[in-house]
Amino acid sequence: MQPIDKLAWLHIDQRKLLAVRSYRKSLYYIPGGKRDADETDAQALIREIQEELSVDLVPKSLCYADSFQAQAHGKAQGVMVNMTCYYAEYNGNLLPAAEIEEIRWINSNDIEISSSATLMILAYLKAQNLID
Repeated sequence: MQPIDKLAWLHIDQRKLLAVRSYRKSLYYIPGGKRDADETDAQALIREIQEELSVDLVPKSLCYADSFQAQAHGKAQGVMVNMTCYYAEYNGNLLPAAEIEEIRWINSNDIEISSSATLMILAYLKAQNLID
């Protein structure tokens, strides 16, 4: 089965990672989403973050972080998600929009509320000494 391909924005503040939760969902995930046809990673991530969080990523600040593969939350066993992650600066105020109900700052202790892909990213960031 073909993996789900997604982009994610890693934003860290005070040693915590920005995470979001969609309406009627229990787990938090890293903001971002899928590319539309003919979009670059930068174009797609800028669009998705504007739609989800009402802020504008600064295109020149986008910096590739790493890629992760994990079980896709809410999908059949074996359906994987590939997360290509970027750091970036932004302009504006973080506000939940579109399908996002809540914004939360999480760290490596937030295991019970994080999706599988988010757990992998938290472990990576903890190993890099970027979050607690």
